[in-house]
Amino acid sequence: MTRCIRLDIDCAEICRLAVAYMARGSELSADACELCASICEACAQECDRHPMAHCKDCAKACRRCAEECRRMATDQMRKQSGQRPAASAH
Repeated sequence: MTRCIRLDIDCAEICRLAVAYMARGSELSADACELCASICEACAQECDRHPMAHCKDCAKACRRCAEECRRMATDQMRKQSGQRPAASAH
């Protein structure tokens, strides 16, 4: 469980950082979102190893976050290259 808790904290911290980059329109926000997605995926994989319901819920939330971060990173890269961002599926 120690690794799980550490990854939960890492996940929360990188999410806050990615939000801050996006909020100020940083040219590095796509990089921050890609890193956020990777850390969220690692957290989801670790949480899935544990049988408790709250761990399963956390894994599901982390996977949703990773998907959204990847979408945001792609949109940011398109915006920087002058392409139009993809339409949201939601």
